[in-house]
Amino acid sequence: MKNLTIAILLASAGMLALSGCASTGNITPQYVPPSTYQSYDCQALSQEYTRVNRYVDAARNEQSTLSASGVGVGVSAGRWGISPNISFGVGKSNNTKARDAKLSRLYGERDAIVQSARIQRCSFVNGVKIYGE
Repeated sequence: MKNLTIAILLASAGMLALSGCASTGNITPQYVPPSTYQSYDCQALSQEYTRVNRYVDAARNEQSTLSASGVGVGVSAGRWGISPNISFGVGKSNNTKARDAKLSRLYGERDAIVQSARIQRCSFVNGVKIYGE
């Protein structure tokens, strides 16, 4: 009885370790119907899956863009007398809404490709998880 309990615990732990989930951070995928890819064969689905994953990696690595935060005009006094000065405020934007929207769309496309490949029983999706699994 004790050996059976240990075997069940080990099997459960192994299944839990293998189950994992598709990591999208805190970005929810947009819904893309799997029928979008129904005319693709397994080879085309595999190529599309690879292509979308490259776009996901590129979008995740995108840096924030520079943004102008203001222009200042003034007068300063110094060793050389009084002179006008103009300053530009440029900094890194923390606005990631555009990047998150792109990732949401890409995650949705990737999930649709996986679902379509599962319907066609393509081998490249064995063990691949989609959002929520």
